[in-house]
Amino acid sequence: MPRYRVTLRRSSVEIVEATNQFQAAIVARDLFGDSVEIADVAPAVGRPPVSSGARKSTKKAAKKVAKKRRPLSPEARAKLAQNLVKARAARAAKAKAAKRATKSSAAKKTSKRTAKKR
Repeated sequence: MPRYRVTLRRSSVEIVEATNQFQAAIVARDLFGDSVEIADVAPAVGRPPVSSGARKSTKKAAKKVAKKRRPLSPEARAKLAQNLVKARAARAAKAKAAKRATKSSAAKKTSKRTAKKR
């Protein structure tokens, strides 16, 4: 039968035998009464973890707040806006050229077909 290490909220760790971790928690709780809080259940393999003086709390860490960015100067903001305008114009020109290329290649194909028919 597998063994499980059950950490209780009473400064002790018990090793009990049970078929699964849930039953192990129930067995360990029954050893000390219903008032004991179960902190952790893990397979009892190897050496138990050693706690150094300060006990870890199981509370979730507070959500990290993103750092506020330094405000941009008006000059930097204007420069970025100009770059964005240029990039959009370049993208539009590229799309237009690609459209033109597909139209011209389609026109060439139709003209070749007519030439072959003669």
